[in-house]
Amino acid sequence: MSVPTLFDFNGVLVDDESVHLAAFREVLRPHGVSFDDETYTERYLGFDDAGAFRAMLTDAGQQPSDADVARLIAAKKPLYMELIGDSLVVFEGAREIVRRRAKVGTVGIVSGALRDEIEHALRVMDVREEIAFIVSAEDTTACKPDPEGYARGVRALRALAAAGAPVVIEDSVAGIQAAKAAGLFCAAVAHSYPADVLRAAGADVVALRIADLTDELLSP
Repeated sequence: MSVPTLFDFNGVLVDDESVHLAAFREVLRPHGVSFDDETYTERYLGFDDAGAFRAMLTDAGQQPSDADVARLIAAKKPLYMELIGDSLVVFEGAREIVRRRAKVGTVGIVSGALRDEIEHALRVMDVREEIAFIVSAEDTTACKPDPEGYARGVRALRALAAAGAPVVIEDSVAGIQAAKAAGLFCAAVAHSYPADVLRAAGADVVALRIADLTDELLSP
């Protein structure tokens, strides 16, 4: 039976949240905005860059315009790419599960990351050919927990005539909420949040690591 898979990216396939955190802090430092690691995880981790910058500035008592947010995103992009360099950390088992899932159905990426960041990581992982399509931050107007990204992913699967009910693999509360709001089966990995938090957010299946997700667990 064919089962399509929609992977989130940051925190699911690659361990780069510390790089994003460092880049956010560097870009926001001249604006007098700072936050601790716990606040980043609890408040901002599920956002795309636009949503995160807007929330960070708003929480700091500022009122950013769309142009302000766009400038910050543009400033963060090369900084992230410089920091990540050739030292991208791929979660153990991530390459293998992408290749395995591509053998049983169509595979797509639905992420709040920028397309260049995703493309770079997929090339480093040597799994780009297994990915049928990417829904990135540039493709949506609302970030998770809004279901827009997953709704676009479902439409992309339909356009490819992909058979079967899609399975989502997520790591964040916002991502789980987005997947469930789109009416999708969602498996979560406890890379970024404790397992009980992911279950409370509505995940259908929770594994400690992506390497622990078997095909049996990913059967809706």
